[in-house]
Amino acid sequence: MKYVFTPSLVAFTLAIGFSGGLSSALAQTTSLTVYSAQHPQVDAMLAAEFTKETGIKVLLHEGEGPDVANQLIQEGADSPADVFFTENSPELNLLDEKGVLAPVDPATLKLVPAQYSAADGNWLGVLARENVLAYNPSKISAVDLPVHLLDLAKPEWKGKIGIAPSDSDFLPLVSAVIKQDGTAAALAWLKGLKANALIYDDDEGAVAAVARGDVATAIINNYYWDRLDTELGPEKIDSKIYHFKNGDTGGLINVSGAAVLKSSKNQAAAQQFVAFLDSEAAQKLLGASDIDYEYPLRPGVAPNAKLTPFKDLTPPNIDVSKLGDDQEAGQLLQQAGLI
Repeated sequence: MKYVFTPSLVAFTLAIGFSGGLSSALAQTTSLTVYSAQHPQVDAMLAAEFTKETGIKVLLHEGEGPDVANQLIQEGADSPADVFFTENSPELNLLDEKGVLAPVDPATLKLVPAQYSAADGNWLGVLARENVLAYNPSKISAVDLPVHLLDLAKPEWKGKIGIAPSDSDFLPLVSAVIKQDGTAAALAWLKGLKANALIYDDDEGAVAAVARGDVATAIINNYYWDRLDTELGPEKIDSKIYHFKNGDTGGLINVSGAAVLKSSKNQAAAQQFVAFLDSEAAQKLLGASDIDYEYPLRPGVAPNAKLTPFKDLTPPNIDVSKLGDDQEAGQLLQQAGLI
């Protein structure tokens, strides 16, 4: 679904609004440009809910996370973007490092636990998802699955693992390995995957291959499996999810987040759009949907019942603000010959 370094971006418009705090006259004359790297279906769903409360017109500019972040950097102060909404925190960290983000309203930051937003308050966590293995029980037993993510580089995993290294969701996992085990260990792990793995274009392709029995297991984000399960039905999907335990890097929690661009000419409206994403209404919509199988970060909002309870996950202790900006991860993937 998400590809690294692809240049294309597709723009489309939706007439939506969010009038809280803005006069109706201002709402009708203000337009907001949101650069998004979330799933288009999620954007459309949020826009539909947003429409009920607003008169602000919004232009959604869709693309892949790394591409959109790089475009924002290139556009600089001339960017038409007001808000950036993306699936992975490293892209937000990169923009924060470049100094192009405005501080999020302190009241908005309080809507979600502080560990899921930027330490400096310049971007806001919205959703979370878990890195997992999809596996086919007819190809491999659960008891034979690896305890540690780095075990997948061992020779005994040759031909048994699928990966999508050009999917932008893979980058944060590489960054996490760098953070936990160091650059040398991360490169050795990637070279081991190069030798062992079947390569797919994206996580959707990898999880479908596992379900078909083309490969025993694959590294994915949880929502790809849940979406396929919904599409095929539990009687027809021949795969399951395996969770890494005890803080292993393989159980990384990825955070989707949003930020206001410092160059935005519509600061008030942009701040309100970001606040809407963590509003009770939007978070409940996301939690109940069969489109987006991510965990709402607003306390008290339940995720989709298909998901493992968030409290039962045991991710590595990595601060999302310190996960990095994926630049080194991309370089290591190139060195290992995976992209």
